[in-house]
Formats: sequence, C-alpha cells, structure tokens
Amino acid sequence: MKQAFLRRCCLRISIAGLFFLRAGLVFAQEYDPWQRFNRAMFTFNDTIDTYALEPVAKAWDRIVPERVEQSVTNLFQNVYTPLVAINNVLQGKPHHAAEDVARFMANSTFGLFGLFDVASHWGLEKHDEDFGQTLAVWGVPAGPYLVLPFVGPSSPRDAVGYAVDSVATVYWFFADIRFTIGPQTVQVVNSRAQALDAVRELKTASVDYYAAVRNAYLQRRARQIKDQQENAGPDEELYRIEE
Repeated sequence: MKQAFLRRCCLRISIAGLFFLRAGLVFAQEYDPWQRFNRAMFTFNDTIDTYALEPVAKAWDRIVPERVEQSVTNLFQNVYTPLVAINNVLQGKPHHAAEDVARFMANSTFGLFGLFDVASHWGLEKHDEDFGQTLAVWGVPAGPYLVLPFVGPSSPRDAVGYAVDSVATVYWFFADIRFTIGPQTVQVVNSRAQALDAVRELKTASVDYYAAVRNAYLQRRARQIKDQQENAGPDEELYRIEE
C-alpha cells in the first residue's frame, strides 16, 4: 500500500510537471526558483534517511557481505535492463539497445537471473538510460530543479520520466504490486548501504548540503544525457526509490 501511495503521489507530481513543461520553462544550471519548497522536501527526505533508512542500511552493511550487496545490485540492474533497451531505441541508439538485450539474456541465464554480471566480463557495455533522458534527447526542457518527497532530486521532466519508467518496469507485468514491495525495500536498503561512506563524506565536506546535492545531481544528469560514463554519486543513491 505504501509503495502504491508513493507511485500515486509521483504520478500527480508528474502531471504537474507536464504543465510546467508546456509553459515553456527552460532548464538552466542550478535553476532553482522553487528553493523554499525544495529545501522543505529535502529536509523531510533527509530526516527520514537519518532516522529510518540510514540505521537500517548500517545494520544491513554490517550483516551482509560486500559481494552479496553487489549481487543484489546486479540483480535489480538486470531487471531494469529491458527498460534501458527500450529507452535506447526511443533515443535512436539501436546498437546500444542490442547490447542491452544481449546483456539481459547473458546475465539472466549464465549470471543466475542477474546475480552475477557476466555480460561485462564478456565486453558487453552497461548503459544507464531512462525516460527522463529520452525526453531530453527529444528536446523537452528540464524545467526548474525539483525535490520530490521520498524520491529526491529531480525536475518536472525527470518526474514525468520517472512516472513512465515506473509504469513500464518489467516486473509489473509478472507480479502483483503487493509482492514487489519486499524486494524493492531490499533494493533501497542495499543501495543506501553501498552509499554510506559517500553520503557521510559529502555531508562532512559541504557547507550547504542541499546545494551540494542539487549541484551534483544537475551535473550528473547533464553527463548522463550526453552519455558520459561515470560512477553513481551519493545524491543519486540517497533518496531515490527505483522503478
């Protein structure tokens, strides 16, 4: 029920995002006219993270071996690979889409349903695409920076993309949402556990933690849209609930 509620909230915000996009708002680096609202949502998310998610993630990190954490990450990345392939097709990158399909088949079989990333060892490149990036390739402006409750850093364009990706995720077609809440909770906790050190360092080094996360997110999204490969930053892991 909680996950369904979050999805409904995200869809409503996405509809609002479409309105702002139609209004012709143009993305600019660090364009943050809704900062008062965003800071309130950021504080809300950070409070939940500090008192709920982070303690659970620390316990998980102490109990679960690093190799198992990585296998959990691999598993969920494999689940989302068909969605990555679809977005690559929509962005006019058929070669990348073919690689994604090959990765999914290899990891789903020889990699034991994706627990092991054998495709990377075979030279099949991993891609990171979503519908927000697809909209960017199509020329849709991002609009102002936006912090979503429970989700984190975003924009009106990315909120719409997040909603579309959520609906299109593969497991929706095979399992009732009630049976996906547990696995998704594991995914969120596991992702947060892997980002413990990075988030702690960012908080310690930042004079303004909100601004640091905002700037890191905007720069990372710009690089993703340009297909510049990099490791995920702590802002990407802190609040985001995967589709």
